Amino acid sequence: MAKLTKKQKIAAEKIEEGKLYAPIDAFKTIKEIASANFDETVEGHFRLGIDTRQADQQLRGMVSLPNGSGKTVRVAVFAEGEAARAAEEAGADIVGSAELIEDIQKGIINFDATVATPDQMSKVGRLGRVLGPRGLMPNPKLGTVTNDVAKAIKELKGGRVEYRADRYGICHVVLGKTSFTPEQLAENYGAIYDEIIRMKPASAKGRYVKSINVASTMSPSISVDPSVQRNYTQEA
Repeated sequence: MAKLTKKQKIAAEKIEEGKLYAPIDAFKTIKEIASANFDETVEGHFRLGIDTRQADQQLRGMVSLPNGSGKTVRVAVFAEGEAARAAEEAGADIVGSAELIEDIQKGIINFDATVATPDQMSKVGRLGRVLGPRGLMPNPKLGTVTNDVAKAIKELKGGRVEYRADRYGICHVVLGKTSFTPEQLAENYGAIYDEIIRMKPASAKGRYVKSINVASTMSPSISVDPSVQRNYTQEA
């Protein structure tokens, strides 16, 4: 186990061991103990009672955060003609087709998200081995394979984040930055919580939300009460 730094020890002492925090209290504590000299990312970790080895218990989607993610998202768009022009006007960072595909095959990946028009997918499909493991493959279920590229770009740049349960049934999701207010973080948390509840697989048995932890980049983890499903910005 890595040895805690002096700052981390001080931060850990401010977190009550065994306590389940109300969301607003958890985010107030995160802001209180944040000590890095940069704007740390705040994440939520939702441990769910699902078996992702089962095809009908996969959990993946995207949700728009009411207060944005605080992250600058570079969007690459696979499109041609009028769709390419629309993408450029909407603020896409990279727009292309054959040349963009060639660059990616060479290992040039300087973007954080992708969008593609449906007619491009026959070409983009060959990039599955490169983009798939990085979570960058356009996906119609996530709204990133679409003819309305302008809308997709706006959502991605405006704070739309992806959630996906890993093989242990844990969703790791960006909630914002430590520069956000506790209320903003709690509102973002609420949007993600509601989405995860809404997407509960029908075949999942037993307790669905087993535990929730939140943390910033450099801070210890804080346990959140998974039973607090409403009034995210109200103290328990």
